[in-house]
Amino acid sequence: MLDDDIKQQLSAYLERVKEPFEMVASLDDSDNAREMRELLELIASLRSDVITLRTDGNDARKPSFTLQRKGADTQLRFAAIPMGHEFTSLILALLWTGGHPPKIEESTLEQVDALDVDLNFEIYMSLSCHNCPDVVQALSLMAIRNPRVRTTVIDGGMYQKEIEEREIMGVPTVFLNGKFFANGRMSLEEIVQKVDTGAAKRDAERLSAKAPYEVLIVGGGPAGAAAAIYASRKGIRTGVVAERFGGQVNDTMEIANYPGVPETDGPKYAAALEAHVRNYEVDIMNTQRVTGIVPAAEKGGLITVQLDNGGKLKSRTVILSTGARWRNVNVPGEQEYKTKGVAYCPHCDGPLFKGKDVAVIGGGNSGVEAAIDLAGLVKHVHVVEFMPELKADAVLVDKLHSLPNVTVYTNKQTTEIRGDSGKVSGLDFKCRAAGTETQVPLDGVFVQIGLVPNTEWLGDTVERTKFGEIVIDAKGATNVPGVFAAGDCTTVPYKQIVVAAGAGSTAALSAFDYLIRTPAPTTQPEPEAATA
Repeated sequence: MLDDDIKQQLSAYLERVKEPFEMVASLDDSDNAREMRELLELIASLRSDVITLRTDGNDARKPSFTLQRKGADTQLRFAAIPMGHEFTSLILALLWTGGHPPKIEESTLEQVDALDVDLNFEIYMSLSCHNCPDVVQALSLMAIRNPRVRTTVIDGGMYQKEIEEREIMGVPTVFLNGKFFANGRMSLEEIVQKVDTGAAKRDAERLSAKAPYEVLIVGGGPAGAAAAIYASRKGIRTGVVAERFGGQVNDTMEIANYPGVPETDGPKYAAALEAHVRNYEVDIMNTQRVTGIVPAAEKGGLITVQLDNGGKLKSRTVILSTGARWRNVNVPGEQEYKTKGVAYCPHCDGPLFKGKDVAVIGGGNSGVEAAIDLAGLVKHVHVVEFMPELKADAVLVDKLHSLPNVTVYTNKQTTEIRGDSGKVSGLDFKCRAAGTETQVPLDGVFVQIGLVPNTEWLGDTVERTKFGEIVIDAKGATNVPGVFAAGDCTTVPYKQIVVAAGAGSTAALSAFDYLIRTPAPTTQPEPEAATA
């Protein structure tokens, strides 16, 4: 199951286990159970002095296993063989159960420990999903630390019947106390905020009490991270407020075109970005949604950034780096069947459609790459492109046409995503030239038609194009004094990680230049409420 190098690494990690615990397995006579037993026996053999294995569990889900710290009521169960993307989740769960401290802010851990309500989480994931580990690790830590939290991690491929019964068509999907809780990537802080009803008010008060910044960056993707690094190195008070550090990079599977980094993946790169920023004196405020910006009453004065929880942050300059998100196809059925057959991440959700028929809307690089990836998993892939020909690179198009289970439709306009019994059942599109209509029965639709900037919240405060992009000059300045912008949310012509990082550093240097050339007013009046 594990090669010698991985075994050596695992053994080194397990040396950090401080407190004894046992693994209790509930097994049957299946191949999965034999594989699970093999993995657990290996783990126990590597640290037999503190880790023991029992195989007398009687849980209804077989095979599965729990991690049980001696003398504690830990309630973490894996109904999965956590390999692939989840191998790290397993290692962390072993270390945390064994008393190794997590690298989480103390305030967040205190909030987890203080939860005083019974929470029974079930998280459905797939081993190929790069969005799942964050949620698995967050819920695992909650169960390990708080005896009132129970977490079961379920491999959708292993428990396909449950996937079908609960009509789960996208991972990660979380149920809380038997009811749907959330779908998609979530951080520990986001989960805690959702279950801790008083968290938002406390957060707002804490954030509003912070001293003004000299540079406040909205967004934590490559542009925001680069801006934070460059600003903090100037020795000025710098803050970053973001919904999710790393931004859309977290949803990118492969990165092979960043100079100096021959190959990595999005989650690793996002983690590296955050680690780099934390090397400096930057105040990172994660899981915070910005809803408005109020320009300074006079040039050089304080700009106010308004938060969804009611909090307010102030700064002499602001850098907007809110990035972009997947564009919707905007046809009937898309919103209704989202996570019920309509998906946006083939790497995450593709395994859920094994042996089924799916469609990919979009013939650019992302669409064709998705189709190639899915063709190895599903029964048949239908690629629907609006333009007369595919827009992807020639090498990708050649590969796509070589696959026997792919049908390509060009010059076609998607008109509806149909459903039946609460999930996707087909796709309708028409020929743009002849007007003829086609209906294709299928089980899933992957939308891959580009990006839309995350700028709606700005209203008319900052000049934007008809596409929503923030208008900037060569220095990253907007039409509002003291407000700069960088990355995919702007008019920069190429939406690439390396371009965004360069734009972020430019915006930070421009903000610093603005600060040294623009003296602050002798008095700082309170900005009026936003009208945008």
